[in-house]
Amino acid sequence: MKLSELLSVLPTAKEQYKASAEQIEVLSLTNDARQVSLGSVFVAIRGVKADGHQFINNAAQQGAIALVVESNEKVPASFLGSVILVPDTRKALDLLASQFYSNPSNEMFCFGVTGTNGKTSITYMLEAVMNKVNIATGVLGTINHHLGGKIWPSEMTTPDPVLLQERLREMRENGAKAIAMEVSSHALSQARADGVHFNTTIFTNLTRDHLDYHKDMTEYFQSKQKLFTEILLKSSKSPRFAIVNVDDPWGRKLRIEQTAGIWTYGKAKDADFRFEILEMDFSKTYFEVHSHLGVHKSWIPMCGSHNVYNAIAVVAAAATAGIPPRVALEALSQFAGVPGRLQNVPNQKSLHVYVDYAHSPDALENVLKSLVKVREDLRANNKIWTIFGCGGDRDKGKRPLMASIAAEYSDKVMVTSDNPRTEDPMQIINDILEGFSPTQRKSTMIESDRKRAIHKVILQAQPGDVVLIAGKGHEDYQIVGTQKIHFSDFEVAKEFLT
Repeated sequence: MKLSELLSVLPTAKEQYKASAEQIEVLSLTNDARQVSLGSVFVAIRGVKADGHQFINNAAQQGAIALVVESNEKVPASFLGSVILVPDTRKALDLLASQFYSNPSNEMFCFGVTGTNGKTSITYMLEAVMNKVNIATGVLGTINHHLGGKIWPSEMTTPDPVLLQERLREMRENGAKAIAMEVSSHALSQARADGVHFNTTIFTNLTRDHLDYHKDMTEYFQSKQKLFTEILLKSSKSPRFAIVNVDDPWGRKLRIEQTAGIWTYGKAKDADFRFEILEMDFSKTYFEVHSHLGVHKSWIPMCGSHNVYNAIAVVAAAATAGIPPRVALEALSQFAGVPGRLQNVPNQKSLHVYVDYAHSPDALENVLKSLVKVREDLRANNKIWTIFGCGGDRDKGKRPLMASIAAEYSDKVMVTSDNPRTEDPMQIINDILEGFSPTQRKSTMIESDRKRAIHKVILQAQPGDVVLIAGKGHEDYQIVGTQKIHFSDFEVAKEFLT
């Protein structure tokens, strides 16, 4: 691609780039000066931890043919390439990435899922439904990026614009006809997904999380809002839809781009896709869903009302792609589940052991409420054990909240480490303990070594008991200091259950 063609998506670029841009070939696009080589376009981003403008000279010396900047103060006088001054380099990078990879999202049916909880489960469920009707679907999210058996590792829920557009292009070239991607609040506030042309966007819920990044819940919500207004408005797709959980108070507040259709879901009487849970045990849930497309009874091979919410969102979203509810529900009745999302650990000890990613107060409450409800429905008296910790260098305010929830819905609680990062694990645990009453604290078990904590609980649990290992889910590492150490809750539990 010629440099002039790449820069054509920036409104004022034509007046700024040099005549030679009509002939120069762009070989790469990056916002990381370390990746610059001859033929690169470097975009200087003002990041959370570093300002890319500080590395402009490095980019120039390593062969950049153009610099896209918010300030030209750091541009060396000797630089002979084009310098494009823009008001917002984040937005510029997103536009440039889409152009450089030829707007791959235009060629696929694109689902975007946002909300505090449920994003990963919904993308995996959508994949199962779309594959059921032979529409090859790529998934981008927290666990990994994958298309069929081809897997790319994932470092963050929604990657930076360059990697995102590159991945979308790779998936399209590998046969993807559709995409189901998680869209995080960080990505929305940092303009990482602005260049994706979505067909259907989904709002799951909004509860306390990421307040180490967003200053408050209102700002957190406003970042999510962007997916349903600005980004949906810019989409070239038609028709465009928003699928919204109206049982969530934030869902009721959500504004939708006025030219887009909206279908709501939930238990509320006014929901377009209204459901009722009929029966639930530890391995499956039966439900009924009412919509303008009919009344359908079905089931999913997992427990938890939150999983039914996810399933109904998928049924509605699939309908926007022309897939009838009966077909979507049939696919979901055969759904294999998501790694680390209420994932059962098979064993011969007659224990119900689950690994779940719940690392926010609401997510932990949803999972535990579901387990308590199943126990009540089965009229069982087995104990519920909860093992959890909280990540270091993250929102400290949620630590006592999670303790309070664990104590309310569990018979026994083990507080341990999650990913302590650069914090003292015992200080994190002490912060968590503030959420227990004095009586609850006396009966709470504490073990900072996560492996030992899991072992101690499994040794004490009796046949029929439920053990929830919460917080890390699919993760196969523990971050201690700045080091990643291999650690899998599933593997550890399986080892002690063998």
